[in-house]
Amino acid sequence: MRSSLRSCLLVAAAVLVMPAAMAAQHGTAHHPAKQASPAPGADATPPDQDVIVAVVNGSIITRRDVESRGRLFALSTGLPITEEVLNRLRPQITRQLIDEKLRMQEIQQRHIVIPTSQIATSINDIEKRNNLPQNALRDRLGKDGVSLTTLIDQIRVQLAWTQVLRQQLGDRARISTREIQQRQEALKTEAGKPEYALSEIFIPVDDPKHSEDALRFAQTVITQLRAGAPFPIVAAQFSQSQTALDGGSLGWVQGDVLDPEVLAVAKAMPIGAISNPIRVAGGYDIVTLSGRREIGKEMVSVLNIRQAFLPFDQVLNPQAPTQQQQQTLVKAQALVKNAHSCADLEAANKAAGEKRPSDPGPVQANRLNPQMAKVLTGLPIGQASQPLVSSDGIDIVMVCARDEKNLADRSTEEIADQLLNDRVEMVSRQLERDLHRRAVIDMRQKS
Repeated sequence: MRSSLRSCLLVAAAVLVMPAAMAAQHGTAHHPAKQASPAPGADATPPDQDVIVAVVNGSIITRRDVESRGRLFALSTGLPITEEVLNRLRPQITRQLIDEKLRMQEIQQRHIVIPTSQIATSINDIEKRNNLPQNALRDRLGKDGVSLTTLIDQIRVQLAWTQVLRQQLGDRARISTREIQQRQEALKTEAGKPEYALSEIFIPVDDPKHSEDALRFAQTVITQLRAGAPFPIVAAQFSQSQTALDGGSLGWVQGDVLDPEVLAVAKAMPIGAISNPIRVAGGYDIVTLSGRREIGKEMVSVLNIRQAFLPFDQVLNPQAPTQQQQQTLVKAQALVKNAHSCADLEAANKAAGEKRPSDPGPVQANRLNPQMAKVLTGLPIGQASQPLVSSDGIDIVMVCARDEKNLADRSTEEIADQLLNDRVEMVSRQLERDLHRRAVIDMRQKS
């Protein structure tokens, strides 16, 4: 199935906790949850936390559930969020928890079970990716007043919901060769027209009475995004589109598949900007633009390179290099003279301990920083660069091959993914509308 369905929440959760986890590792973590909830502490839970906020087909949502999700948002974005901001988030968080209850009830009705071991593996993977010891994530969440159950519940629902969608799609999960061919033909006729690399956060409005709450929520999220909250993290946590599993990424999309209101914004907005709330069918969209190009046309030079890195034994002081650092420079100069192939550079890097990979993978010339672009532009294939000295060692690079590649060419897999994504999103929203229509939801009090 589509990449988002394959990756499930594992990718989203890994992104979700990275800023806080990495900050904890380096001893610079923010503690937004403490600022957001000045009264409660780890051992002094306020008495109204068990007050029932909503009942969904007999299943309750408490104020504690709402507060925990708000704190998780604060922790995952790494930003200090005030009580005023959390007050604005609570109504939409409550509705998100209602949606999750409905999803979980459908999951249970279909007898879909996500093994505890699978969730534990996901959490262990998060810790490994962030170089954290086992159980460090549990400790980190607890320190900021967030129960690990809050994250576990999100992981469980997201993993299981993808299985629901697989069942719901049935044979429609297969994209036929004919469908791919039709899309390829359509792209040829659209060659030269603009397409956009977009990410979205979709905030649904299931009842017109809640439109103002959703709008306030969208504006609050936008404020946090513009203050520095990472878009993929916020999308993974709050977007109610299936793209949330990919950090909100829509990939490269053509104008004819976008909502007209979104297209109008994408045409005008600067790359990297965060849009204002965009009213679309079913809710509000927040989008960010990461690129703009013509369909079928994005020629770039792709470099196949090798490098040898000779490390220093301590940080370089340019005014007083150590004897080891001087000797390393002599070795680097000799290597420049004697290396005549990429294999020679690989061998030298291995002999130096492979502190950096010999092959960093394909490199797009247009994405190089100015200094490296200056080094590699015009460097003959098979000729070693001059020694590149940094604070921790000396790098020598060599271009093995240059290829011109059209990045706008779509593989059959990419086309199939986009077609399936559209189908999955339609099925997901239809099923959620059906669940809401059949549900008995009792809102006990304003969250």
